[in-house]
Amino acid sequence: MKTLVFAATGIAMLAMSAAEAETLKVSSFLPPNHVWNHAIEAWGEEINALSNGEFDVEIFPAGQLGPPPRQFDLVRSGGADIAVILHSATPGRFPMTELAGLPLTHPSSGDSSAITSRRLTELAPDYLAAEHPDTRILWMAVTPPLKVHMSNTDLSDISAMKGKRIRYAGATWQSIIQTLGGSPVPVPPAEAADAMSKGVVDGACFPFEATKSFDLAPVTKYSLEPGLAAAPFALVMSQARYDGLSPELQSIIDETTGPDRAEWFGKMLDEGENAGRQYLVDGGVTMVSLSEDQISGLKSDFAPIVDAAVASAGKTSAAAADFLTAYTE
Repeated sequence: MKTLVFAATGIAMLAMSAAEAETLKVSSFLPPNHVWNHAIEAWGEEINALSNGEFDVEIFPAGQLGPPPRQFDLVRSGGADIAVILHSATPGRFPMTELAGLPLTHPSSGDSSAITSRRLTELAPDYLAAEHPDTRILWMAVTPPLKVHMSNTDLSDISAMKGKRIRYAGATWQSIIQTLGGSPVPVPPAEAADAMSKGVVDGACFPFEATKSFDLAPVTKYSLEPGLAAAPFALVMSQARYDGLSPELQSIIDETTGPDRAEWFGKMLDEGENAGRQYLVDGGVTMVSLSEDQISGLKSDFAPIVDAAVASAGKTSAAAADFLTAYTE
């Protein structure tokens, strides 16, 4: 009889544990094999272990729950507990955050993703929380700066960009290309290689990592470095969902996110960037490096873009200037 009682009690405890397990529903508009999803999977395994199985993460990749512009609102409405946010997907909605993606704008210590992602996450509580209402920023991320890849044009002299048709993404890159005298052309990422091979465009803007994903080496002769502008992301969680967790589970979330996690993820992005660069070199692409004098000249050329972005923050323009100063220190 005792054995039956113990067995029944054990079954009840298992049922209670299963009922109490917290599964966090994560929305990602990125393909299943993207580094963002791999990072979230690794983080999910970590919080699962720390919680003795009380936490679980379920990822819905490739925009299953909605396209990029809807990700933030999915979290606010409860359609997802967590989501990957690309701020440039909704121009004007996150004006302060998007300053981190301005041309040649990065902390003085460097433009690697490990550095920029950590710094942006450190500044998020004081400067970016208001732009992300009803959510909790788990960590911010800044991509490696996008580079210009040309089918035939050597950009050792940056003026060679004039009149060239360049595939771009986002308002900042549109302004950059126009400032350099080029013609920005909207081309879907997956169609960039075909557009370059057929002469529809003369070049395209991508981080090195993406050139591997979209197989640009066969249609590229020259790649310009350093990159000129990056793109900020964030992993955000519903504040209501967080508030509904036990203090113990909240503590696990807090301990495994923040600046350290952002730097960890940034290193993953940097590793992919290095591999993408090597892919181009192995493919016979010539790397063209800008001199310090050329970079200094470009900073002057791009100053109006930066000033306009700060001014566009409207009532928060003073705070935006303070944020930009803090980010680039």
